[in-house]
Amino acid sequence: MSTLAIILVAIPLILVVVALIWAVAGYNGLVTQRNRVQNAWSTIDVQLKRRYDLIPNLLETVRGYAEHERDVFTAVTAARSSAMEAHGVREKADAENELSRALFELRATAEDYPELRASEQFGKLADELTNTEDRISFARQAYNDTVNRYDTKRQRIPTNIIASLANFDAYEYFEADTDSRTPVQVKF
Repeated sequence: MSTLAIILVAIPLILVVVALIWAVAGYNGLVTQRNRVQNAWSTIDVQLKRRYDLIPNLLETVRGYAEHERDVFTAVTAARSSAMEAHGVREKADAENELSRALFELRATAEDYPELRASEQFGKLADELTNTEDRISFARQAYNDTVNRYDTKRQRIPTNIIASLANFDAYEYFEADTDSRTPVQVKF
């Protein structure tokens, strides 16, 4: 076989091997990013579960001091149930925003009871809930950052070809609702 024949056979073969390596590397990179998004969502889920577990204890503590504030307790309980039953990023985000508003009302109610604020149990639970809210906020940011990296990789040329062929769909960002974007008005 002549050198020219070997070159004519080798070049297409090398191009096919390079294209195959590129496709496998692109696919594996997308799988890695997708798994990171799913892991980041799991982190949010863990923190939300922690939050859901704290709420009944906080409610019971406040209830002992402010029994006549039934509307607040009902709102927090309903919002917690809705949040626990929500599925998907958008539905979960909406339910979590509603729960945050209800918890804000609960904290505002607690401010009306100096003996409650002085309670050691309430203080510990409130601090733990604040700590959990901070963790949730951090986990949401990490999730959104991970979704951003995944989407960037998924949309870039030439990986977007593999992404469309292998059905690598976009993930939703965990966004704040419109009410939380407006500044809080303080009135004296």
